[in-house]
Amino acid sequence: MPLPESMSRIVVVGTKTSLEEAVEAFYSVKVLHVIDHTAGADDMSLGTPFHANLKASERLLKVRAMEKELGIGKNTETARVPVTEIKSQISSGSVEDVEAEILEVLDVKNDLNRRITELNAKMKSLELLAAIPVDLELYSGYKSLAVIAGSVESDPSEALKTLADSESFVSFKKKKGGVAAVFVRAEDRDKAASILSEHGFVETMVPEGKGPVSEALVLAGESLADLNAKLGSVEKEVEALQLKHKTFLCASDEELSIEIEKGEVPLRIAVGKHSYILDAWIPTAKVQAVTAELESRLGNDVHVECEETRGRNLHEEEEAEERFKKVPTKHNNGLIAKEFEHATNLVAVPKYQEIDPSILIMFFLPLFFGFMIGDCGYAIPFIIIGAYGLKVTRHKDWRAIATVLFFGGIWSFIFGFFFFGEALGMHFIGHWDAPMAMTWEGLLGIQLPDWFGGMMIDGHGVSKLEGHVVMLLKLTVYIGIIHIMIGYVCGYLNVRRQHNNKHAFLEKGGWIIQFIGMVVFCYAMTQVLFSRVDMEGMVLYLLIIGIVLLLAGLSVNIKSEGGKAALELPGVIGMILSYTRLAAIGMSKAGMAMAFNYIVFGMFMGMMDAVVWPEWYIMIPCLLMLAFLHFVVWTLGILSAGLHALRLQFVELMTKFFVGGGTRYEPLKIKRFKTFLTKTETDREV
Repeated sequence: MPLPESMSRIVVVGTKTSLEEAVEAFYSVKVLHVIDHTAGADDMSLGTPFHANLKASERLLKVRAMEKELGIGKNTETARVPVTEIKSQISSGSVEDVEAEILEVLDVKNDLNRRITELNAKMKSLELLAAIPVDLELYSGYKSLAVIAGSVESDPSEALKTLADSESFVSFKKKKGGVAAVFVRAEDRDKAASILSEHGFVETMVPEGKGPVSEALVLAGESLADLNAKLGSVEKEVEALQLKHKTFLCASDEELSIEIEKGEVPLRIAVGKHSYILDAWIPTAKVQAVTAELESRLGNDVHVECEETRGRNLHEEEEAEERFKKVPTKHNNGLIAKEFEHATNLVAVPKYQEIDPSILIMFFLPLFFGFMIGDCGYAIPFIIIGAYGLKVTRHKDWRAIATVLFFGGIWSFIFGFFFFGEALGMHFIGHWDAPMAMTWEGLLGIQLPDWFGGMMIDGHGVSKLEGHVVMLLKLTVYIGIIHIMIGYVCGYLNVRRQHNNKHAFLEKGGWIIQFIGMVVFCYAMTQVLFSRVDMEGMVLYLLIIGIVLLLAGLSVNIKSEGGKAALELPGVIGMILSYTRLAAIGMSKAGMAMAFNYIVFGMFMGMMDAVVWPEWYIMIPCLLMLAFLHFVVWTLGILSAGLHALRLQFVELMTKFFVGGGTRYEPLKIKRFKTFLTKTETDREV
């Protein structure tokens, strides 16, 4: 089983005057996982960012502000720009020039938005006051008179009559509420407000103006329409600016981010008065190449030395200095297994000292998925969609799904053709001798050649719903035994590597012995209980062997883990039986498909005992219904088979050996999406 890639720790020492050049070299080799320096260690302090970072940070803030205003995001499609070109544009002040151009238009847009907002608020006030027959100029301009106007939830007319020397205007509708305007002496304003507050009063600011409210409302509507027209014109200018500058802004964002990231490297390393020290983990296989590359680029200004090659035994980690304890995990998988690393990382990053489960997931996840689907008709769309997804997407989540669909589809086709011999819930071979026993031979009225049936088990395939149900359940139990045993063996290998054989036997050996004992014991008991075999001869010997192994394994587990180990003994049976879901989901899928086939072919198309094709105007709707119903089965197959196949990896397999909690390997490396290096620039990987 593959372990994460072997790592070595190197120390790079150089002169402080060449630090900027050194950082460029560190990024060029693309494999240095920096060990963050602890302030005070080795009597050296952390460094400070490069001087150019301040200007780059200011420009990056401007660029991102412009991107936000123009609606430009990370996924905005743009042309790629040469690095030399974008650097030249940034250094020549293009960021500031573009900012001035954009801000000029945005200022107009923001001013229009402000005026529209104010006008909308004014119109709401006018619409409220329109129900009161008072001109706008009459609401203000008094010295001894106070005016209160606003909305009310209940009619305040009677209560307002108690106010002396006042005039009230109220327009009220029971279901919609109303509006009130009260003219009172200045000293009675608080009294009027108190009365109105009892009726759910909310005061409204009366807009300035003259004449009837209705006329002011019309003028405001005309002004609003004019402002909206101007805003639409300005928004088109903004869209034009986005198209004009999106390539530059995205490229500038990327280049400035890279510059800032490089400029902050001194914050992670030890820097003294005249020198710097960088500690880093790199793959052991690249130590010599990296050393040669750094020395060739930096010459006499640098010295590189390999301090250690970390082994897998945990005592090496325990004895190391605190900042050197954790070794980063770099997956060491092939092209296909690499696609399944995301599934492993969903649980946790593997430790440097433990087996990477990705290769096991690569084999078993698609295998279980394909076994549960087990249908040629459903497999082909899986393969096509999976292949297309792997070709077009780079997002890790979608690639993980596409990978399972593609390889799971291949396994589904293999099982569907050679093992089950069916497509869309119907067997290829066989006579149509019952309404629910539909076959492709009977449906199409053809006779498939003998060699075709010879490629399938029993000449026609295994039935999921009759005849072979017991065999399928037994098969899934055997699959579960193998799968779980692989997990236990991996756990034993992990502990032996991290400690020693004795430790491995005490921690995992007891579980292996106990598991084998339970399997043997259960096999013997099933022979006695279900196969009616007498408890004698081989069956009796197996029963005794099983009990002995169970007790031996249990004693080891109790010694290492205490009495709680005995409580987990019944769970072994549950773990094994959980694999019967492989057959159960396949059966449920086949049952739904068979029912839908019967509904369409047997009932709607009148095909019960003989092939009688109806007229086209009946057949076409029936076939469309059949396509929809099988699409439902296909979709449910993705959810049920995908989730349960993944569950068996995470819950039943990985819990036997996988601990996780490793540190992700993150080397100093630049990823460019909006910019690219020309042939004359150095950005090669060692």
